[in-house]
Amino acid sequence: MGIYSSSLTASTNHKSHVETIKENGLFPSLKNPLLEQHLHERMETEKIETIESQQHQQLQAHKGTTFFRTCVNGLNTLSGVGILSIPYALSEGGWISLIFLLVMAVVCCYTGLLLRRCMDAHPLIKTYPDIGQFAFGYKGRVIVALFMYLELYLVAIEFLILEGDNLDKLFPNMAVKVAGLRIGGRQGFTLLASLIILPTTWLRNLGLLAYVSAGGVLASVIVVASVFWAGAVDGVGFHERGSLINWGGMPTAISLYAFCYCGHAVFPTLCTSMKDKSRFSKVLLICFLLCTFNYGSMAVLGYMMYGENLKSQVTLNLPIGKFSSHIAIYTTLINPFTKYAIMITPIATAVEECFPFRDSWFISILIRTVLMISTVVVALIVPFFGYLMALIGAFLSITVSLLLPCVCYLKISSNPRSLGFELVAIVTILVMGSLVAISGTYTSLRQIICEFLM
Repeated sequence: MGIYSSSLTASTNHKSHVETIKENGLFPSLKNPLLEQHLHERMETEKIETIESQQHQQLQAHKGTTFFRTCVNGLNTLSGVGILSIPYALSEGGWISLIFLLVMAVVCCYTGLLLRRCMDAHPLIKTYPDIGQFAFGYKGRVIVALFMYLELYLVAIEFLILEGDNLDKLFPNMAVKVAGLRIGGRQGFTLLASLIILPTTWLRNLGLLAYVSAGGVLASVIVVASVFWAGAVDGVGFHERGSLINWGGMPTAISLYAFCYCGHAVFPTLCTSMKDKSRFSKVLLICFLLCTFNYGSMAVLGYMMYGENLKSQVTLNLPIGKFSSHIAIYTTLINPFTKYAIMITPIATAVEECFPFRDSWFISILIRTVLMISTVVVALIVPFFGYLMALIGAFLSITVSLLLPCVCYLKISSNPRSLGFELVAIVTILVMGSLVAISGTYTSLRQIICEFLM
């Protein structure tokens, strides 16, 4: 839109300037018949270009995603498996840590707006890696893409751990022997889920899966409602008082909160797809408000129900055999089956581009199968859902959602010193975000290592 409006303005200004010269007779030579004819033809050409530009703008206005659909897509981006661990995050940090949930929501919403401003710097910027390349060249693009793909890879692993844990909750004490090797219930269910999910990763056109996964917003609401039903109707109650603050668990809590808002890799794509990109800031505001309310509700409900006894996934605390528990767990199990392929496909596509036979169906299936096997191996070796999520939140989500948007915006800004108070806010986010990333990464890695040694 900006390019077409600029050319339209320039064309109009040129036309008025030529008319002024002609009408005022500033140059007698313009009375020459040949020059008059040339001037007339030039003005007619400019009129045609102006009309074509206006028609193109009108055509563009009818394309793209509506405001409501973009809000739904944004909510689906932010509403993920983090909803299951948000009560555990609150139990780690105590009631005071809810303040950090709100702070994280505000800061992540602001950095989302910074990405929008970065996109305004050039009309060809469409994705997050494009922003990195415009700010720091090809190296910037590689760094942004690396963090994005690593985050997607670890989230795919989380999906497999989630499937194994919750299926083991539904069907406890299940184990099988294969060639004399005993496979436990959780490990067996992880392998079974991977075999069911594998064919979906072979699809190159994920339009149907993307459409189905839009139900993630509804799924998050259903899970919260099911947990509330378990507490209010199924006899669990809301009797736990919890602790006011737990400084030792605060890094883990903040890291998990950061994981809940790790949608920045998709924000530029959502903005590009909109009919009216000027309303994207309102989309961010609505999405963060609604998601924060949903996350906050789940955190408070789960903490009041189970207190310090909360597990990494609140569904693992729900009473066995209750209808609300089955609804919550089954709803939780659906999302990974539809979203795993969406997480893996960008990584697989990037790997396929490195091979000369990138269009080969066999090579595509081989790469995606190898990726699936690698995620299964990691899920079996590191089956610590909460600790792995905290690691993703601290090391990757804070980098992608807080640090990189601020750094890119400062680099793209022509004069950062003119930002005034906003510069102070950005520097504060960079300093505090770095501290949280370092402490959260150290804490989560230490917890994972301790689990291995136990």
